[in-house]
Amino acid sequence: MKIKKISAIICAGGSGERARLGKNKLLADLYGAPVLWHTLKKFDIPEIDEVVIASSKIDLAEISAIAAPFGCKIVLGGVTRTESVKNALYEVTGDIVLIHDGARPFVSRETILNCIESVKTYGSAICAVPATDTAVYGHYSVITERLDRSSLYRVQTPQGFFTDDIKYAYDLAGDKQFGDDSEVYGEYIGMPRLIEGDPSNIKLTYKQDFEKAIPRVNLTGGLRSGIGCDVHAFGGGTHVTLCGVKIECGKSLVAHSDGDVAVHAVMDALLSAAGLDDIGHYFPDADPEFCGADSVQLLKRVVKLVSDKGYSPACISLSIQAEKPKLAPYINQMRQNLATACGIDVEQTAVAAGTCEGLGFVGEGLGIAAYATASLNKI
Repeated sequence: MKIKKISAIICAGGSGERARLGKNKLLADLYGAPVLWHTLKKFDIPEIDEVVIASSKIDLAEISAIAAPFGCKIVLGGVTRTESVKNALYEVTGDIVLIHDGARPFVSRETILNCIESVKTYGSAICAVPATDTAVYGHYSVITERLDRSSLYRVQTPQGFFTDDIKYAYDLAGDKQFGDDSEVYGEYIGMPRLIEGDPSNIKLTYKQDFEKAIPRVNLTGGLRSGIGCDVHAFGGGTHVTLCGVKIECGKSLVAHSDGDVAVHAVMDALLSAAGLDDIGHYFPDADPEFCGADSVQLLKRVVKLVSDKGYSPACISLSIQAEKPKLAPYINQMRQNLATACGIDVEQTAVAAGTCEGLGFVGEGLGIAAYATASLNKI
């Protein structure tokens, strides 16, 4: 079978009652952005042609806003997960579909690609990790049976299938409810194929899942770092833009874009860490497309370039050198803007500002310089 298109369904229609956050847990903050944003970011890769999100009616407006930059389709889910997946399947147009819980934002690109390959080869793919703890049956607070853990797995998502197969299975299921998609497939099509999952691909379920420190550095995948710097001279104008924050200054920085020297340094640091070309290669100052461009939006494009290379930002450190304006009142907003654009927690960004004590180009008040380092995780 020639595969022309691959789709993904993101289940986002739950209420998140067990998390006790007072709202859908996918809308809760995680590293400076909603959980759902992080999950969608993981599926924003060239191999996935279409993403369909199943949303509850009450969260439809907010989920639509989060999904808008990714170009996803939104459908109303049902009362149960089974009903939500069935509704989403009606909108899927790919030959293969991966079905994923929106509350699993730590899924890796490798897992997604392995899932696709398993479907192509075996017709299905169920991510799972072997059980390592002793497993037993319990009844009335006593152990009634011990299980052989060598044959036990903890099932995850995504779960992948040929679209026609899983649609047919769900049609046969009628109003019957199932725990997950592998159960539907196993009931009506055949034995689902297990593939290696990832222990870090956890599902955010309870409040403590959000409260505990989840490591951002993937120690098994390695950590890469890069450095970037930029400088712009003052010219005519009334304000400067640094990390997306407009600051009255009595002068502006001369640049083809908005002159956000701080963001430019961060962009080069990210590109350097990923082993890519510098920003001049991707956003040349001779291209009219970038005349007056919003540098924070360009930063988001850099994050996408880095993601396509198989990496995600882990932390950013930025130092701005300027005699004027005074930057202390704006540091917190700068950090938040960087964190949001890079998809990381604000605690993983650092912005420092200083002067050059009257020395050199910056010290003479002729311009602003910025220096940045960036670390990347393998995804």
